[in-house]
Amino acid sequence: MSRGLSLTMGFLFILLLIFIGALGNKLGDEKERADNNSTKNVQQTVSGELASEATFNPPSLENVPDGPQGEAILRGHELVDDTSNQLRGDTASAEDGQQRVNELSCSSCHAGAGLDQNSSPLVGVAAKYPNYISRNGEIVTIEERINGCMVRSMNGKAFAEDDEDLDAMVAYFKYISEGIPVGAELPWLGKNDMKEVPIPDVAAGETMFQQSCIACHAQDGAGTGANTGPALWGEGSFNDGAGIARFSRMAGYIQNNMPKGQEKSLTDQEASNLAAFVLSQDRPEWGDHAGDWPSGGAPKDSMTKELRQQVKDGTINWEEVLGHNTK
Repeated sequence: MSRGLSLTMGFLFILLLIFIGALGNKLGDEKERADNNSTKNVQQTVSGELASEATFNPPSLENVPDGPQGEAILRGHELVDDTSNQLRGDTASAEDGQQRVNELSCSSCHAGAGLDQNSSPLVGVAAKYPNYISRNGEIVTIEERINGCMVRSMNGKAFAEDDEDLDAMVAYFKYISEGIPVGAELPWLGKNDMKEVPIPDVAAGETMFQQSCIACHAQDGAGTGANTGPALWGEGSFNDGAGIARFSRMAGYIQNNMPKGQEKSLTDQEASNLAAFVLSQDRPEWGDHAGDWPSGGAPKDSMTKELRQQVKDGTINWEEVLGHNTK
């Protein structure tokens, strides 16, 4: 009798230990979830605080510091505002200049050397890098991002790592990003992407271009000047590896920035029609489309040579090109 009671008590003791262990694990899991939620809330709070601190208030170029740093900032401003002329002027021949950079400037897309709040500004851009870029499949520095624009949007050559002009552009971007904390939400950046793009009417886009755009961009799209009417196609324009060679980006840019003085006056359909006409024209080809988006997820609306030819042949499947952007 005594032995049976001992066995029973021992069995109950084991069950008690199992219960205590399970309860401890449950409490530990709940604590971990609580800690994670607390961390998440703190991160969201910090993010919100950073976002509230980010205001569009770039420092004046009249206040650049004296000495080498100020000289670098001013040189960087020159390069961003008048890229083609500045870089071509440093080459030994016109042919070398054409290989170094196309006929555009950074201000062709980012008006006023990136200081115009209403035209794709670059204020605060230095606070966004290093940053992961899906197209590259890796984290890139601001120097690498600049060189990405040099070989795509500017259809030219990348700066060497020790190039003083590259350092100058970085100095300028850092200067116009002063006061903006890393990780802050910048509502004026990255807004030129039309989320739902209507199926375009290319012929209507051509008619509209000839009626409304040739005064600045010329009838043949070759432009009238990097900052007055940049080249929209042809050898002097961006190549088809540039971000703006994506249909949704071009349509969004046109709607947000064109025509000058009447920005945001075009309908989605009108912007889509114009984008289709512009991007269906011949332009330099990017040499490494296969190397882009190494982790997958490549957009279907990059207007490559193949798609441009399909537009000309009338065989393009816009529903497939625009994908979920179609409406």
